[in-house]
Amino acid sequence: MYSAQIEKFLKAKKISIGDRVKVGQYEGILMPRIELGDTSSLVIKLDNGYNIGVKFDKSMKKVKTEWRVEKPQAKTGVTKIVFDKKLPTISIIGTGGTIASKVDYKTGGTSASFLAEDIAKQVPDLKEIANIRAWQIMEMASEDMVPDTWVEIAKAVAEEINQGSKGIIVTHGTDTLHYTAAALSFLLKDLPVPVAVVGSQRSSDRGSSDTVQNVSCAANFVANSDVAEVCTVLHGSVNDDFCFAIRGTKSRKMHTSRRDAFKAVNDAPIAKIWWQDKRIEILNSYKKRNDKKVLVDGKIETKVALVKFFVGMDPDVLDFYKKYKGIVIEGTGLGHVATRSKLSLIPKIGKMIKAGIPVVMTSQTIYGRTHPSVYRNLRTLSELGVIFVEDMLPETAYIKLMHILPKARNVEDVKKLMQTNMVGEITERTEVVSSE
Repeated sequence: MYSAQIEKFLKAKKISIGDRVKVGQYEGILMPRIELGDTSSLVIKLDNGYNIGVKFDKSMKKVKTEWRVEKPQAKTGVTKIVFDKKLPTISIIGTGGTIASKVDYKTGGTSASFLAEDIAKQVPDLKEIANIRAWQIMEMASEDMVPDTWVEIAKAVAEEINQGSKGIIVTHGTDTLHYTAAALSFLLKDLPVPVAVVGSQRSSDRGSSDTVQNVSCAANFVANSDVAEVCTVLHGSVNDDFCFAIRGTKSRKMHTSRRDAFKAVNDAPIAKIWWQDKRIEILNSYKKRNDKKVLVDGKIETKVALVKFFVGMDPDVLDFYKKYKGIVIEGTGLGHVATRSKLSLIPKIGKMIKAGIPVVMTSQTIYGRTHPSVYRNLRTLSELGVIFVEDMLPETAYIKLMHILPKARNVEDVKKLMQTNMVGEITERTEVVSSE
């Protein structure tokens, strides 16, 4: 609530939350006060979609009533939007995140309020691209997801595909979107159609939201491309012009807030999708659509850790993971950790490997590839049994290790599987590529 003075004034003037008002030079929709906001200031949503705080002024007047704040209605199940038999049918599976968020007027932050069907209806050109089935399976911030969540999403994707959907969009929070994209790449076997994991850096009720372009490009990609892989599909530049479809095992969020935060690492994007003219430009090789029935290989080992090496790291840190089933280390450069100082990790790593715990090496530089023999200490690690995984991203290696451990009989099996390219997670050679 606003201050007693403001509440009394609003009641006297018959002004309600949701009414269009004018205060000085500002005109817009009167919004609820955020829980932690100044009780003597008004919150007004301008026509450009942004909210501003305005000092209360008794000259405030109601312009006209044309919009009111509505509480989100609980919706579940599958929603179909207008069906056109000439168009392919695709599915939108909602999981939550910023793309499904609106401003929370209790805190002033954002919270999940848009469901999959809301997002579908918000993108006007979807009806020209495909028939839409919208299904909300959860409302979860991506940082709250756990490995079992990936399996749940994979099962929902497989169900839609096996019921005839020609492409899948998974809406998702951006912070761990690349984890889910990589996980789905491994979990979905014999994938016959494209799967686009889509997010938004700006909430769907903001004027600068990237939701509409990202969902539109993703719909075009899954409905009309010949690709049969899991990709992330988000803005390719800061402008509203195109999106990149990036292989799920090679995509990573590289900025906290830019709309073009996702980049293809050590690889080129599979496609560039132009928003307005609906053109799809293929940039890389890919697996093609097929008639196979997709299966979910959902058996994973969750007792796996991703550990970042840092200068001054106490080797005893690794003791915490002595009961884990596998460790992925983010080393420096080509895959270094301390090996010849008083803080050498060699004894602890060697002990883990002897105990049957696979230790996988990636690089915290993100770009480039690890190498087991360029320097003496790298050879020491390799001879110890550390598994170097070429140019695989740390997060992808972490997920792949979870995926293969139930299939491996011993550490040698783990090494062979980790160093085998399964779904584009390893490239044969590092090329100079750009996502621009």
